[in-house]
Amino acid sequence: MSKKQNKEASKRAVGLITLTNPSSPISEQYRTIRTNIQFAASVDRRLQSMVITSSGPSEGKSTTAANLAIVFAKSGQRVLLVDADMRKPTVDQTFHLPNARGLSTVLSTNQSAVESCQPTFVENLDVLTSGPKPPNPSELIDSKRMDQVKMELKQVYDFIIFDLPPVITVTDAQIMSSKVDGTLLVVRENVTSKESIAKAKEALGLVQARVLGVVYNGATHTRDQGYYYY
Repeated sequence: MSKKQNKEASKRAVGLITLTNPSSPISEQYRTIRTNIQFAASVDRRLQSMVITSSGPSEGKSTTAANLAIVFAKSGQRVLLVDADMRKPTVDQTFHLPNARGLSTVLSTNQSAVESCQPTFVENLDVLTSGPKPPNPSELIDSKRMDQVKMELKQVYDFIIFDLPPVITVTDAQIMSSKVDGTLLVVRENVTSKESIAKAKEALGLVQARVLGVVYNGATHTRDQGYYYY
């Protein structure tokens, strides 16, 4: 993608407030989340791969994943955002990328994962799109091939973010959370119930996922339309 194409694509970015308005309070909250995640890694063990999920739909986990990927990339790290939501993918649309091949094709063939990653209009940020919708997403994620792909990507990227489906709806996020260094749960004001949070916590606990924390999404504020709290 040329510099001119990058500029035009970034202007069409939807939901990427860290790119379109980096000085906003919400963008600052994303940077705070990044700092907290980095601190969590430094006091315990290295954190190179992370799952972002939610308890249910419409809680903003894909928007959170994309914006966090941007702020990590802007800190100088080489970042990869993987759309592992092979049921309802959105990352290709967010970053205006083709999706003829991606994670599903990599997992079902011997195709190189690194060669399947695509550069974006954000410096230091690449994307591995979901690829064509497969009939068996959970089986692909729970495969030995997924472990191989993860190790291949870790050789190239400083930080990898996996965008997964809601943890209560299907088992994809639960499975993947057992394979990565940490998991972030997104909840949304007036959408997520306490019961759903409890179920999500229980599901992640069953696989001994390392839950880093919760992003509280969509909280209203007197001066700004929305905040993202960690």
